[in-house]
Amino acid sequence: MIDGSTSKTNKRYSLFRSNGCYAMHIISQLLRRMPKDTSCHQFCLMATKAIASHYRKSQLPQLTAHPEERLTASCIVFSRLRREIWMVGDCQCLVGNQYYDNPKPYEQELAEQRAAIIRQSSLPHDQFLTNDTARTAIIPRMLETMQNQNKTYAVIDGFPIPEQHVRILTLDFQPWEIVLASDGYPFLEPTLEASEARLAHQKATDPLNIGEFKATKAFSKGNNSFDDRAYIRFKA
Repeated sequence: MIDGSTSKTNKRYSLFRSNGCYAMHIISQLLRRMPKDTSCHQFCLMATKAIASHYRKSQLPQLTAHPEERLTASCIVFSRLRREIWMVGDCQCLVGNQYYDNPKPYEQELAEQRAAIIRQSSLPHDQFLTNDTARTAIIPRMLETMQNQNKTYAVIDGFPIPEQHVRILTLDFQPWEIVLASDGYPFLEPTLEASEARLAHQKATDPLNIGEFKATKAFSKGNNSFDDRAYIRFKA
């Protein structure tokens, strides 16, 4: 499961895809041809090389200084041969009834800041659904925290991944029901139907995402989610 990161600048690498979608496509192509005995370490190296191949050498100084301009994605992979789940970046999963995630540092802090801005505003809350000035206000801080990308937290962006920040879950050989998902689901449930129901309830009761569940963005009008979402359930 791959989740491309939302672009926060006007830098583009493809005429036909957003940066996040383009990063997802590159990693997807790698996963399709990757040997089944690949280790997490090998995957991190190969994914980094795959993204880096889409940068020009002349771009590297700029991309080193400005991580927000890189092709960036999070990825969660299940290795059936190794019986491991690899969590590179912001993603989540269920193994049986046990929940695991790998959130970005500062994400909750930024979500709290955005929620506080909205609560303290004299504007009608509905106005933020069409013009989320609270998100705009936290963008400079978001860009600042991205200076720590692939330093204090891991993503796939064409630069070396600090593997101490990649979460690896090792499974025993009993049968497990596994759910892998992106962070587009605020509440992860054992079935897609239940997860979608929780998402719909969130939209109906707190479309700004400033209550029990806080996020750095809202449900924009006309959208049934606040972020891209992916969900897969299988037995292993």
